Amino acid sequence: MSSDYLPFLIQAVLAAGITGAIIAASHLLGQRAPKNRIKDTAYECGVAAGGLMHTRFSVKFYVTAMLFILFDIEVVFLIPWTFIYREFLTHHITILGPILFFIGLLVLGLFYEIRKGALEWEK
Repeated sequence: MSSDYLPFLIQAVLAAGITGAIIAASHLLGQRAPKNRIKDTAYECGVAAGGLMHTRFSVKFYVTAMLFILFDIEVVFLIPWTFIYREFLTHHITILGPILFFIGLLVLGLFYEIRKGALEWEK
């Protein structure tokens, strides 16, 4: 039983050892910059940064990000379906109806979001 987990244990120990060695080498051999207030400030195109460093994002940004995640998850469900579709066809199992229902529901949700104006960046 324990011999089944030996390759995993070896890989975990090697990963932890390499990670520790890289961090130690970076700490021991890395260059140290003196704490300098000017070097710690933001710098872009030769002009010192002005204004707030941490500006607030609009709610539209978060809504768009959540919608992207939602429709990205759709692809996660569709990819396995495409791989096993042939196997279902060989066993005469109809799978096209449920998947078309799933896609139709997502398209209906997309139309709802478009109608509500969730994808319009500026109003």
